Amino acid sequence: MTCGEVIANYWLRALGHGLRALPTSDFTLCQQFTLIASGLVWNIYFGAIALLAGFFLASALALGKASPRLWLRKPSEWFIFVFRGSPLFIQFFFAYFLFLNIKGSYPEMGVLTSAGVGAAIVLFLNTAAYTGEIFYGALQSIPRGDIEAADAYGLSGWARFRRVIWPTMLRLAWPAYTNEAIFLFHATTLVFFSGFPVVQQSGDALYYARYFADKTFNPFIPYPILALYFILLTLGIIGLFGLVNRRLNRHLPQDRRARLRFRPQVIR
Repeated sequence: MTCGEVIANYWLRALGHGLRALPTSDFTLCQQFTLIASGLVWNIYFGAIALLAGFFLASALALGKASPRLWLRKPSEWFIFVFRGSPLFIQFFFAYFLFLNIKGSYPEMGVLTSAGVGAAIVLFLNTAAYTGEIFYGALQSIPRGDIEAADAYGLSGWARFRRVIWPTMLRLAWPAYTNEAIFLFHATTLVFFSGFPVVQQSGDALYYARYFADKTFNPFIPYPILALYFILLTLGIIGLFGLVNRRLNRHLPQDRRARLRFRPQVIR
């Protein structure tokens, strides 16, 4: 089988298309690159869904935590504390067995036990908690002069929030939020160990990397390939978030614009 045939047969396998039978011998680099890239689709799906949905929940959590109203502040504080204080790996297992119990009582909710829904929910809640704390810190760091200037211009309520507080919060939080987005995509590899089954057992990128490592007894080819794909994904995230960062800081002098710096989180 030529490399072109391998790509045609396997590049959408993770989505349930193409050949179902995996190669069992004479593994080639083309097969490993193609199948691991196929599984990466799931990692991108998990990260993108959690990031987009988590952004809005995180904004609400930040505003709730900064609110003077106790009934808004305390639930926000406890949500952030619980999801930041417990390991993501444990959250996956707790959620999976919780969703299994829900499925037992309400069979129509069985979709929650699939990776495409259940694991995405866990990642969404986890990143919302971390991002909420980032946004809350940015809210607390907004210069008092900016708010006073908004008051001087007659802005108040929603207009002040939309024109001054919201964009300033995003500008201050964006470098840290970029690091959270990078970590979130890296954390999607934990779905493989979480117990959530993927559609048709197709697997994510780590599933295929481990398959080749187990079959060849040589982890020094598939795992570096997996790492290479995530490095490229990280570069894509930095580039995309960098464009947004420049947009948020377009009104500032060049020497005052916040620069994105990747600071990997060794322990979370």
